[in-house]
Formats: sequence, structure tokens, C-alpha cells
Amino acid sequence: METEKETKKPNGSGLKRLIRATSCSWLGLRAAWRHEQAFRQELLICLVMIPTGLLLGENGLAKALLVASILLLLIVELLNSAIEAVVDRIGTEHHPLSGRAKDLGSAAVFITLLLIAVVWLLVLFA
Repeated sequence: METEKETKKPNGSGLKRLIRATSCSWLGLRAAWRHEQAFRQELLICLVMIPTGLLLGENGLAKALLVASILLLLIVELLNSAIEAVVDRIGTEHHPLSGRAKDLGSAAVFITLLLIAVVWLLVLFA
């Protein structure tokens, strides 16, 4: 028979888990703002581009595509920053796999920027 301690989830459950998860998310966003220049730059770009997308989109779908593509940039940048933090935590010596991990994260950001350009061009000019 399981005891109460064995069945408890480490992060709680229900509302308690949601509150803890939200707190961790805010800590992550604060860390990105404090430590990641690229995230700060992209967030400032988003603050301009999101209202622009809402104004320029002709319908709900167009607006959603324009805004979602911009928000995707922040998501990918956060993941890229997380990869870089883990690689840096492991060690400072150069290792080909560490370099590859960082390059792949950077490539993901680059592809996201290309996606934004394609979405905006197609939605606004096609």
C-alpha cells in the first residue's frame, strides 16, 4: 500500500502546481530579460510588430498568423538560450558537440526569422 508521501507529486497538483509552474515561467522570463541581450532585442521588436500585425491583418486568421509568427521567435529564442545555458554549465572548454548544440539553436532562431519574413510577406502582399 502506498503511503501519502509516495503518492505526492513533487510539484504538487491542481492549483498549487499551476501556481508553481507560473512562478517558474516568470523566473525564466526575468532571467532571459536580465541575461540575454538577443531576447531583450527581440522582445522590443515584438512590442512593435505585434500591434502592427493586429493593425495590418485583414481578418482574424491573418492577424493570428502575423502575431503567432512573432511570438514564435520569442519561444525559439528562449529555447536557444536554455541550450546555451546548459552547454555553458557543463564546461567552458571547447567541444565539437557543445559548438554544434549552440549552432543548432542559433540556426533554429534564424529559420524562425525566415518564417516570420515569409508569413508577413505572404499575408500582407500575396
